[in-house]
Amino acid sequence: MTYVIHGATGAQGAPVAAALAAAGKPVTALTRNASAVVPGARVVPTDYSSPEQLIAAYRGAQGVFVHLPMAAEEDRRRYAANVVAAVQETRPGRVVVSTSGDDSGLQDPSGNALGALVAGLEESGASYAVVAPRLYMENLLLPPVFATTQESGVLRYPLGPGFPVGWSSHLDVADVVTALFEQTGITGTVSVGQDPAVTGPQLAEAFAGRLGRPVTYEAMEPAAFGELITPLFGEQAATGVAGFYAFLGTLPDLPVDADRSAQKLLGVSPRTPAQWLAALDL
Repeated sequence: MTYVIHGATGAQGAPVAAALAAAGKPVTALTRNASAVVPGARVVPTDYSSPEQLIAAYRGAQGVFVHLPMAAEEDRRRYAANVVAAVQETRPGRVVVSTSGDDSGLQDPSGNALGALVAGLEESGASYAVVAPRLYMENLLLPPVFATTQESGVLRYPLGPGFPVGWSSHLDVADVVTALFEQTGITGTVSVGQDPAVTGPQLAEAFAGRLGRPVTYEAMEPAAFGELITPLFGEQAATGVAGFYAFLGTLPDLPVDADRSAQKLLGVSPRTPAQWLAALDL
């Protein structure tokens, strides 16, 4: 029996694979790169677009960690259908899905890949849970963001200074995923992030403490942020990210759901921004 981790060489999957391996669990790392090396794991080249590969990977699995990749929504819906079909065929012991920070699709299973994935898992009868982080603190380390913070002492991000967010780290999500693999009685959505939520100036204060110099916070327009990250992610993905932040600008805040938080349901608390930064080699 193994734990199957999608995207095990990426930002979301790698911490989950590492946490399970550190706990002595057998790990199967799924990646499109056949030559990838994942410490403590067996690497299996697998693509979401191949139902046959997914079925082979899931067969006999104790747990499966899924997060849909950034792609055109049509492709993501196809990937979601393939995952559900593979789960129905192989019946893994537990499936944990990450929303990757955007859970808006959970309310629209007909037109959204994430919603279709979760609805399909529900219909399959599989034991599953959904991990719902808000925004990742690792976004603040994207080269065009962190360079300005480090060089000019200005943390620039496409959120208003008074907009509080339940920020979390990829490491926090990995902690919650591993706990959900163990605590199979917890189902449904589990919210991951800071409670109370944290504002931009509070993030800047944490960076100031870590860098040992003053850091201020400055909001930027979502469209400008999209242009900034286009060289990293490509135009299509960057446009989607900019649109997401423009949508957030219509909201008053982005908190965790306290009643469904990892703190309440699992006893797992996220790292504070200062704790997260203290562990980084900046």
